[in-house]
Amino acid sequence: MRDLPEGVQILGPMRPGYETILTAEALSLLADVHRRFNAERLRLLAERDARQKRLDAGEEQLDFPAQTAAIRAGDWTVPEAPADLQDRRVEITGPVDRKMVINALNSGAKCFMADFEDASTPSWTNMIEGQINLRDANARTIDFTDETSGKSYALKDDPAVLIARARGLHLDEAHVLIDGEPMGGGFFDFVLYLLHNHATTAKNGSGPYYYIPKLETRFEARLWSLVIRHCEETLGLKRGTVRITVLIETLPAAFELDEILYELRENITALNAGRWDYIFSYIKRQKTDASKILPDRAQVTMTAPFMAAYAERVIAVCHRRGAHAMGGMSAFIPVKNDEAANKAAVDKVLADKTREASIGHDGAWVAHPALVPVALEAFDKVMPGANQLAKKPEVKEDRDALVTPNEGTVTEAGLYGNADVAIRYIASWLQGRGAAPIHNLMEDAATAEISRAQMWQWRVHGATTEDGKAITAERITAVIEKAAADIKAEVGLNAWTAGRFDEAQEILTAMALSDEFEEFLTLPAYTRIAER
Repeated sequence: MRDLPEGVQILGPMRPGYETILTAEALSLLADVHRRFNAERLRLLAERDARQKRLDAGEEQLDFPAQTAAIRAGDWTVPEAPADLQDRRVEITGPVDRKMVINALNSGAKCFMADFEDASTPSWTNMIEGQINLRDANARTIDFTDETSGKSYALKDDPAVLIARARGLHLDEAHVLIDGEPMGGGFFDFVLYLLHNHATTAKNGSGPYYYIPKLETRFEARLWSLVIRHCEETLGLKRGTVRITVLIETLPAAFELDEILYELRENITALNAGRWDYIFSYIKRQKTDASKILPDRAQVTMTAPFMAAYAERVIAVCHRRGAHAMGGMSAFIPVKNDEAANKAAVDKVLADKTREASIGHDGAWVAHPALVPVALEAFDKVMPGANQLAKKPEVKEDRDALVTPNEGTVTEAGLYGNADVAIRYIASWLQGRGAAPIHNLMEDAATAEISRAQMWQWRVHGATTEDGKAITAERITAVIEKAAADIKAEVGLNAWTAGRFDEAQEILTAMALSDEFEEFLTLPAYTRIAER
């Protein structure tokens, strides 16, 4: 591109149409936001690392902050949700590719969370084309024709409400440099979506709505509040035009729910109980504590006491403050050509969503359009109104309830399953597909994170499987090799090589056996998919 703003470099290829997103106005605002806020983003990430060192050394423990007790005790609320976010009983989630966006908006769900983060590989192509797709969706001009099947897709009347999920603070956008530094990926996503969609969404009677992921503290929420306020003012928007939902998917955030709502109180409408990343964070933030070992992933359900306590706290705090409390993702998807297995999957989704509605959630997620009616049935039976804000359960500040692991077992099948699923998912991610159907579950990045974190935790603390055998580095290596061999035999050598499964095996092995625990697997893996 010619005439870039001073200090701005675009390292990714500029394909046709990209110039309509990376306009001069957009690049100027990106540079402005970076220069004002990136130093604080980096400082907060450094504080995460410093806090982890204190947790590892036993110098600090996660707890409700004493210095913010007045905020938790105070009588304050957040703004009422906009009209089109009053009823969010079923939301569908997925990546930002064009076909998925159309199908999700047409699914019959109340809202669609278009995910630039865990369900999307953050390749340059995916991120910029995702912005094009969401812009076209809001303009009601989006369509798509599948070159293979010839099938055409177009938007129906009355589509779901669109909510964009920006990347977390920890992720860079390495293809855009400002003064030699990479942009924060979340700021990049936020600014571009707001700039190109605030006017269109207003015409549609909606607004620029976002999910913000992986916050850990009130200070991180405060940074986002400052970014939002600055962008609203710069674009001449009324304060509170931007409305956000924060994913509570880290263990530290569970102790600062009131504080996060308070810091974002001019823009926030809801919190969401993001269960899968929460399990990963539970392991990560308590990784040196041998008393916090979790059993097989399949045994860590929302009925596990520490997970139930987390969900119940989200509901209680949200409803006290006038915010919606969204439930999490049921990863089950329809099973083709197996009626019994498909019925079992549907029954599990129905039970999961019925449980969420019954305890007071105002809505929850599904991963597949065919499951929207199932989730709607569950919420319709329990929740006749638009939401359940009137339900205000009392939940005490109980630290032990949030940090005590559930009972269960570590099994050979669980160990092998972690290796198998992680290799399959990481390979999919490297190929550019951040949402992957694996063994009749829709998996995203949290899947691989839990898998490698559990293998690391079990090895470091000498966990044993039911047969009494210790989980050692040698055993993990052997299990990963067996899972890899089984996948290679299943898909064939050509597909194995083309699918980057060998790289996936390498990444998983390195992370499961590392002395240090990598904060996110997507950080080192990002260098493998960056385009130049």
